[in-house]
Amino acid sequence: MEGTRWLDEREMAAWQGFLEATSRVSRHVEQQLKEDAGLSHPQYEVLVRLAGAPGGEVRMTDLAEGLFTSKSNLTYQVGQLEKRGLVRRRSCPTDVRGVLAVLTEEGRDTLRAAAPGHVAAVRAALIDVLEPDEIDTAARALGRVGARLRPPGRHAEETEGTEATEEPSRSPLPPESENA
Repeated sequence: MEGTRWLDEREMAAWQGFLEATSRVSRHVEQQLKEDAGLSHPQYEVLVRLAGAPGGEVRMTDLAEGLFTSKSNLTYQVGQLEKRGLVRRRSCPTDVRGVLAVLTEEGRDTLRAAAPGHVAAVRAALIDVLEPDEIDTAARALGRVGARLRPPGRHAEETEGTEATEEPSRSPLPPESENA
């Protein structure tokens, strides 16, 4: 094809390395969460987002966008968490069409118990493999990739209708419960 900018050897190596690393890290984290906590990675992320939100609740639409998943997949994941008593849903008081996902105490306890194993898996699969300067470079580079593909007008730290909270990737629990 005329005008196609084919990947050179260096670029192809970066692309293939990215594909392999993301696939293997994702599988490693998913397996650890399933075995140790009985959670899927999306379910764990739902709990993290809710734990970091004011009042432990987030509109389902905002949660779906913040978790980079479809509304139908989020509905399924929240339904599974709801069956286990980790999350409940309630009507949004400011919007008759809105539904809030709310973290229960059992959900907070489950997250608190799952977080150390999850962090250990993330460290083993990614963080501890990299040199400190590589972590900074990866964070900047992947942040730019995410920003470029983010819907217009959206920022990494915001979700519609809510204040920015501590970024979930920094801590699986809100600051008041980190030492628990």
